Amino acid sequence: MFGYYLDLALRSFKRNRTLTALMVLALGLGIGASITTLTVLKLLSGDPLPQKSARIFAPQIDPLPSASSTRADQVWRNWGNLMTWTDAMNLLHAHRAERQAVMALSPMKITPQALDQHPFFSDGVITTSDFFGMFDAAFQYGSGWSAQDDENRAQVVVIAGFLNDKLFGGKNSVGRTLRVNDKDFRIVGVLKPWAPQPRFYAVSLGGRGYGNGDAVFVPLETGVAAQWNTQNVNCFDTGVDINHLTTAPCSWVSLWVELRSASDAGAYKTFLSNYVAQQISLGRMHHPEVNLPNLMGYLAQQRVVPNDAKLQANLAFGFLLICVVNTVGLLLAKCLRRSREIGVRRALGATRKAIFAQFMVESGMVGIAGGVLGLVFTELGLWAIRHQPAEYAKLAHLDPSMFIATFVVALVASLIAGLLPAWRACVVAPAPQLKSV
Repeated sequence: MFGYYLDLALRSFKRNRTLTALMVLALGLGIGASITTLTVLKLLSGDPLPQKSARIFAPQIDPLPSASSTRADQVWRNWGNLMTWTDAMNLLHAHRAERQAVMALSPMKITPQALDQHPFFSDGVITTSDFFGMFDAAFQYGSGWSAQDDENRAQVVVIAGFLNDKLFGGKNSVGRTLRVNDKDFRIVGVLKPWAPQPRFYAVSLGGRGYGNGDAVFVPLETGVAAQWNTQNVNCFDTGVDINHLTTAPCSWVSLWVELRSASDAGAYKTFLSNYVAQQISLGRMHHPEVNLPNLMGYLAQQRVVPNDAKLQANLAFGFLLICVVNTVGLLLAKCLRRSREIGVRRALGATRKAIFAQFMVESGMVGIAGGVLGLVFTELGLWAIRHQPAEYAKLAHLDPSMFIATFVVALVASLIAGLLPAWRACVVAPAPQLKSV
C-alpha cells in the first residue's frame, strides 16, 4: 500500500505544482534557517574534551582585598579561575590531583631560520608539564617537557602541527632550534592537530575562544623568568609593578586540575577550602568562599555561548514554526480542492485510516523535498557565516549529525503540518461529494 500512496502523492504533486512548490519552499526556508543557527550554536556550546570533561576542574578562589563587597559568584563570573602566582604555585606543588597545570597566555615573536621568511607573532602559552597529558594534546613527533624542565627553566618548546608545517615543511623538527622572542629554544615536541572548541583554558586568560589553537608552548618558569608579556593581568592595588608579577597582588595565571574521577571533587574542594582558611589566617586572603566547577560547568558559568547566538536560534525556530503553519494552510487548501476525489475513494471502499495514511505519506514526501532544499539553504547560510569577521566563522561547517538532523527536522515538521489536513481529509463525507459530481 505504501507504494500506492507514493504514486498517488506524485500524481497529486503534478496536478498542483504551484502549491507543492510553495510548500517545499516554505519548509526549505524554515529548515535552512533553523539548521544554520543550530549548527553555529552547537559549535559554540560544544564539549571541547568530551572524553574527560567531567574530570577536568577549574579551582576558583576569591582573591579580592578585604574591602571588597562583591559576591563570590560575581567574582568567579568576572575573574574565572585566575589566581595570583603565589596561590597557583602553592596549589600546583601540593599535588592533590591526578594532574595539575598552571598557565598564562603570551604573544610570541617567531623568527624563522629561512631567509625568505619574515618574523611574525603567534599565540603562545606558557605552562607546566602536565598541560599536554591533562588536555589530551597528542604528539606527532617527540613529547612534552618534564617537571624538572619546569623547575630548571629549560629553553625548550613544543609547537603546533600547523606551525611545524609552515616552518619545517611538516618534517620531524624535534631537536631543531626555534627562535622565540629573540631567544633560541630547542624543539622537543610537535603536536598533532589539536584545537579544542571552544578554547576553554584561554577564557579567563583573555585569549581567543575559537580557531586553530595556539602555536607555541613554553615552560611557565622560563617565560616568567624572561618577563614575557602576559594577557589579562588584574591587580588589586594601584601602583603595582607588573614587571614583578610573581610577588605582586595580581591575578594573571589560571590553574586546571584533573581528578581520577568526578567523585573526587568533594575531597579536592575541601582541600581548597582548607588552603584558603590557612591563607586567611596568614593575612594573605580575606574571603573564604571557594568553587570547583567542572569543565562544562565552568563554560556555562563564563557564558561562553553568546546570548545573540541563542536569540538567533530561537528566532530561526520561530520562523520554522511560521513556515509549518503556512504549510498547514497550503495542505488544507489542497485537501479542499480534492474533496471530490476523496469522496469517490471513500465510496469505492477506502477507509478513513487509508485516507489518513495517504495524506500523511504525501506530507512526508513534501518534508523530504523540503529537507533537500533546506540543506541547500543551510550550506548557503554557513557559507555566508564563514565570510563573517568572527573568530569561529571558518569552523561553521555541516557535520554528519547536523546533516541527519536536517532531514529529521524536515520530516517531523512536515508530518506535524500534515496532521490537520489529513484528519480533515479522512472525515470528508462521500455522499455530498458524489451528488456534486
